[in-house]
Amino acid sequence: MRVAALYDVHGNVHALETVLAEAGEADVILFGGDLVSGPFPRETIERARELTNAEFVLGNADLLSKTLPRPEWDEARRWVERRLDDQQRAWLESLPFSWSADDTLYVHANPVDVDAIVTERTPDERVRELLQDVRERRVVTGHIHIQFEREVDGVRWIGAGSVGMPYADQTGAYWALVTPESVEFRRTEYDLEAAAAAILATGYPAADELAAENVLACPTAEEALAVFTP
Repeated sequence: MRVAALYDVHGNVHALETVLAEAGEADVILFGGDLVSGPFPRETIERARELTNAEFVLGNADLLSKTLPRPEWDEARRWVERRLDDQQRAWLESLPFSWSADDTLYVHANPVDVDAIVTERTPDERVRELLQDVRERRVVTGHIHIQFEREVDGVRWIGAGSVGMPYADQTGAYWALVTPESVEFRRTEYDLEAAAAAILATGYPAADELAAENVLACPTAEEALAVFTP
């Protein structure tokens, strides 16, 4: 089975559309959480749900009713929440925690919860704690918006990257094509100028920052790791 692992779209429907055009070879489109929290929540959820071969797992940002610690984050979350109807919000919060196929476990952040961060620099001891109940030989995650892979005690941990808000050396939409034999990291180019202009026109509270710092440019993986690593 060929699985297109699309994580952390964050309401960037322009990036999503381009990735979907490239991912037509996949048997399953796996949305790995944090689907709609961004400038085009309604358009993103409608596009994803119309796919007949889609599977979904829950991300921390899909829990729209949860209050966030910083006022600016919470303002953006409430903006997203208002643009979805009751059924869409309930559907998001009811998404399954995980999905498994071909000896591969797909979760948002880690196999225990939707919040705890794992990077390529997380100590092996901590990774072992998170893997203790995992029976699959591979785990695919997102959450930190970085593509990476590592192995601990024979379990391969794969960070699929982010479609909508990547941390990488180049702009674009990042995802992974997973087969029983291999994982191929993908980067898809899309019209960044058009996407940024559309984002700025939405009224999304974080539109200026998103367009300038996550679409037209993006933080590097090294910059993000400096923040994520204690």
